[in-house]
Amino acid sequence: MITGHTKLYGIVAHPIAHVKTPEEMNNHFASLGYDGVLVPFHVQPENLATFIDTLRRIENFGGLIVTVPHKTAILELCDSVVGDAAAIGAVNTIRRDPDGSLVGAMLDGKGFVRGLEASAIDVRGMKSCLLGAGGAASAIAFALAEAGVNSLRIVNRSAGKAEDLARRVAEHYPNVKASAGAPETASQDLVVNATSLGLRDGDPLPLEDTAFHSGQIVAEAIMEPEVTPILATAREKGALIHFGRPMLRQQIRLMAEHMGVTPAKA
Repeated sequence: MITGHTKLYGIVAHPIAHVKTPEEMNNHFASLGYDGVLVPFHVQPENLATFIDTLRRIENFGGLIVTVPHKTAILELCDSVVGDAAAIGAVNTIRRDPDGSLVGAMLDGKGFVRGLEASAIDVRGMKSCLLGAGGAASAIAFALAEAGVNSLRIVNRSAGKAEDLARRVAEHYPNVKASAGAPETASQDLVVNATSLGLRDGDPLPLEDTAFHSGQIVAEAIMEPEVTPILATAREKGALIHFGRPMLRQQIRLMAEHMGVTPAKA
């Protein structure tokens, strides 16, 4: 039941209809007995700054989850960031403090790796390939490096962005062989799609080299549809596929904690 005491939270995206976070987070609130509600906000990029400024002035607003395409642009709209958000160059969760200050964090990557772990997938020592170099991809790159992959090949339509991400990962994790270039799909133990390709009907595959095979894991960051074109192609060729939803489930607790959500007192 929503009352005058209920704390408000949101998720912002463009488009918004595909997001699964509201039901997941509201279920989490209920499990904690927490008097809060999270609702979706559909905001176009040119209106993002105005939207964020408005949130500073809403006294009962607790925090915001940020997704495509706003994760990179929102970094500079935060008053401060924690963790590795600055190195990653993106934010996916914001806490509003009582004085209206907005504190950002980037939890996509940690949630993604925890989702793999929940499916008994240990990435340590793996040769990995990451498709994409945007906000979520950057977070996943850092998290895979932190988790101990042997190598990380970053593939992106803009070669410059891939090279920049590889350089930043190598600076923070010198033991990981981080590089940009072609996917070399057949040689990888793990292939991760962290692009938005597959989100909309008719989207092309996020890579041309589809030499998937058994003994290989192909993972997705997209939640809906569950089986994206790359997952369908990989499954047809015998690879083990990993859906995007576990990433969200593992992120929920991390995001709620950052936004100051605590269990109700007995």
